[in-house]
Amino acid sequence: MAPSHASFSSSIHQHLIERYRAVRDLTVRLCDPLSVEDMTVQVQPCASPTKWHLAHTTWFYETFILCEHENNFAPYSEGFCELFNSYYQGIGPQHPRAWRGVLTRPGLGEVMAYRDVVDDRITALLGSRLSERVLEHIRELLMLGLNHEQQHQELLLTDIKLLFNTNPLKPAYRDDLESADAAAPAPCDHGWRQFDGGIVEMGHAGEGFAYDNEGPRHRRFLEPFEIAQRPVSNAEYLAFVNDGGYRRHELWLYAGWTWVNEGHAHPIYWCKSAAGEWQEFTLGGMRPLDLSAPVSHVNFFEADAYARWAEARLPTEVEWEHAASTMPVRGNFVESGRLHPGTAANDDGDTGSFFGSAWEWTRSAHEPYPGYSPPAGAIGEYNGKFMCGSFVLRGGSCLTSESHIRLTYRNFFDPAAQWQCTGLRLARSLR
Repeated sequence: MAPSHASFSSSIHQHLIERYRAVRDLTVRLCDPLSVEDMTVQVQPCASPTKWHLAHTTWFYETFILCEHENNFAPYSEGFCELFNSYYQGIGPQHPRAWRGVLTRPGLGEVMAYRDVVDDRITALLGSRLSERVLEHIRELLMLGLNHEQQHQELLLTDIKLLFNTNPLKPAYRDDLESADAAAPAPCDHGWRQFDGGIVEMGHAGEGFAYDNEGPRHRRFLEPFEIAQRPVSNAEYLAFVNDGGYRRHELWLYAGWTWVNEGHAHPIYWCKSAAGEWQEFTLGGMRPLDLSAPVSHVNFFEADAYARWAEARLPTEVEWEHAASTMPVRGNFVESGRLHPGTAANDDGDTGSFFGSAWEWTRSAHEPYPGYSPPAGAIGEYNGKFMCGSFVLRGGSCLTSESHIRLTYRNFFDPAAQWQCTGLRLARSLR
């Protein structure tokens, strides 16, 4: 006997509400260790205040779901549309990104009230009588909104880390985070895996949620190559630093060498103690550098220069995806509670994981796949207009939700970006 429309609608409603509440609640829990002052400050244009993340993610549901589908819709506040619109030209004007930190009003209390009101209205909408067609459309928008919020959860943590690192007190986001043994030996072998090459398929196959830039699925030709089974460790990157890697122009791309000469000599969160020992700033405060952990917070220029120094290169994204396609999507994600790359091996001692700890730079520009076209309307601005001047990263990090990552996920950042939890894995051509 086929399920009735009522039971179909109720089942979808319950699933969506549970998923919605879980994601929304996690965002608020991530703010628990923060003061009101912590959540208001913006230290660099690339990093938004926590309060803005809380409001912007709420604005997304209000703008793209409630505005279209709620009867007698009225915005929570007319001014919020401009304040919390990130970059959607099709929606209207935006408050300048570099000036988000001056928004002392609305206060945190009003932003939290905004979240509560929108959450109640989304819940009520999902509980109303909707046709299957409308409910499916709302479900698609809601899944996009939830994945969007998970992106902002990671940004919230990386933005706070950048903020706290500028404070001479070097405060910890959480004092109870696990501390690694800095004397732990670094892995000594990359464990190269070889691939014959040939025609392979890549991209999202159409089942489950994916962003538009992950498809369509298509074919690519691969030359024979090999790829390391584990990411580059802090110990290995420290050898590059000690070998004068930041002083050797021949290792750097032209734009990278220009960046180095702005005063860079090591990863952004590394520094030496008064005793001359390397330390690293973490969300748990300043810690001795864990030599066995994957290097993190290196930008594309640094990753590319290291690979050249190591007589290797960065993998292309098709090489990365092809190599990772037989691997389980498991690793050190935000659910582990570590909030920092662990070791270059996963919990089982398996160095074969391609997921978690740190996003991995590829040599591939963020460009459209063959046959790609952005969705219609303002939603089409989500990825398509950013396919210029950035490089693709794969695999997720220790600040990524496990339910957010998948094999085909294409993250992307400007090549000079350091504040994200980004690392690298080496590859080599076999011809």
